Amino acid sequence: MQLSDFASAPNLVALFLARADEKGDAPFLHAKHNGTWQATSWREAARRVCQLAQGLVELGFTRGERIMLVSENRPEWCIADLAIMAAGCITVPTYITNTERDHYHILENSGARGVIVSGAKLAKPLLPAVLRAGQANHVIAMEPLGMAQAGAFDVHDWDALFAADADAARAAVEARIATITRQDTACIIYTSGTGGAPRGVKQHHGAILHNVSGAGHILAEDFGWGDEVFLSFLPLSHAYEHTGGQFLPIGMGGQIAYAEGLDKLAANIEEIRPTIMVVVPRLFEVLRAKIMKSIEKQGALPAFLMERALGLAARRAAGTARLTDRLLDAVLERTLRPKVRARFGGRMKALVSGGAPLNPDIGLFFDAMGLTLLQGYGQTESAPVAAVNRPSAGIRMDTVGPPLPDTEIRIASDGEILIRGELVMHGYWRNDAETAKVLKVDPAEPDKGPWLHTGDIGLIDDAGRIKITDRKKDMIVNDKGDNISPQKVEGMLTLQPEIAQAMVIGDRRPYVVGLIVPDCEWTVEWAQANNIPFDIKTLQNNPAFRAAIRAGIDRVNADLSVTEKVRQFTFADQPFSIDNEEMTPSMKIRRHKLKERYGARMDALYKG
Repeated sequence: MQLSDFASAPNLVALFLARADEKGDAPFLHAKHNGTWQATSWREAARRVCQLAQGLVELGFTRGERIMLVSENRPEWCIADLAIMAAGCITVPTYITNTERDHYHILENSGARGVIVSGAKLAKPLLPAVLRAGQANHVIAMEPLGMAQAGAFDVHDWDALFAADADAARAAVEARIATITRQDTACIIYTSGTGGAPRGVKQHHGAILHNVSGAGHILAEDFGWGDEVFLSFLPLSHAYEHTGGQFLPIGMGGQIAYAEGLDKLAANIEEIRPTIMVVVPRLFEVLRAKIMKSIEKQGALPAFLMERALGLAARRAAGTARLTDRLLDAVLERTLRPKVRARFGGRMKALVSGGAPLNPDIGLFFDAMGLTLLQGYGQTESAPVAAVNRPSAGIRMDTVGPPLPDTEIRIASDGEILIRGELVMHGYWRNDAETAKVLKVDPAEPDKGPWLHTGDIGLIDDAGRIKITDRKKDMIVNDKGDNISPQKVEGMLTLQPEIAQAMVIGDRRPYVVGLIVPDCEWTVEWAQANNIPFDIKTLQNNPAFRAAIRAGIDRVNADLSVTEKVRQFTFADQPFSIDNEEMTPSMKIRRHKLKERYGARMDALYKG
């Protein structure tokens, strides 16, 4: 297995089959059944991919047709995704949290003629959308749906589609993929809709292979390339996990274990002992809070060591390290850090953050605890990674590192970040108008492909590292014309122990106001300490409770400029979540939803 294989692979299925032939009976996919982790080998996975591809062809699916995939993270997801591509079709992954309306939009927009669904629970909001859309003839169920026929479409049992002779199915797949190039569309991934209806991003095989190649080179050169184990936790329907948690491990010949869920993630990490994880910033914030509380409860000495570790990491980041820091570093390596690393399995090479901006203080915390945290940058339209921190380039937590190999990034005159290279999408599915807004060819270099206009604002430092300052469309411009980064302020607020979530507004207004979700554990402890019954509405109206939240906001305000300070605040009725549509599946807040629900309440803060 050579690094050059990444760049030379003609398509994703060919890369997978090549790796499967090399790895043979070595374990590939891991999932927990009845309390025990069970493995699927590379050879078995390749056989099933080819057989399922043949089953899809025999159902009548032809090249270029779209097949929707609705499933939790599990081995069958990977097999289905590869089989769809091996059949010459295009995967349309969708979130398991989608409503019937969401499913209908994607079905109608993509024109998917088939659906693969994991079971009855996810089929409940899906099947009415299939009936309404009308064009999907086949529903394939990994688990029984309790129905054999649904009138407008046929329901097929998953296992029944693996009947083809294995050798004949493999030969048919090889003949089929010999005509699939890096320019062909591999999947249509619908953006998670932070600002409205999701759009279908056409990711071609070459775009994802470009990502795999770039990330693979970085991991090999900066960390060493061994028998890597990835723990898959983020939704595979998200471009970040689809590339970083599935195709990167495939490219590296690594193993993938599927986490059982957020409630069991910590246990799964200790059981699987992954070497690499891709995670969104919100999860790092949660892990940081839990680790800090755990250390503080262990007594004065561990808490003292944590403070010293944080100070050391801050000085190292600022370039002001002391001579005595070497001794302190050695002490931490023998005392605090091994215990923290053990909670992550003890062999973690890198935690990679993406999907949303990471507060630099979070990065410094994990660095202080002896864990390497890399922040990446990109978007679904760039398959999705365009840049990532790497030790050889000098990690700075306020940057997202240099571009991936063979990737061009430049800053436009208005500060917008532009990306060019094979990783850039071919456009939005059936949406030429939106495509034209973000993909623009430089007339002076027409043969180099279009620049992707990201909508992000940033700069490039002297070492070639990219720093993101804000989203162009999210930027707050107050009534005096000052620019304010909402993500910066929100990130600082949620680092306070009193505050779990926050959103700020202030566009064309005299000052910034905030929508606050108090931290649940902190709130319970505060209520007990003040002998007040734990009732959210009562607490929110309690002057002492409001003053305590105000104290957390004021700590943040002390480090903000006059224009950035949060002058007033109000409480949300409930935490922002995926279920109430106030967060995307990648755990970014949906500003338009929050403004719809709380806009009047926040506007009232300007009238007081």
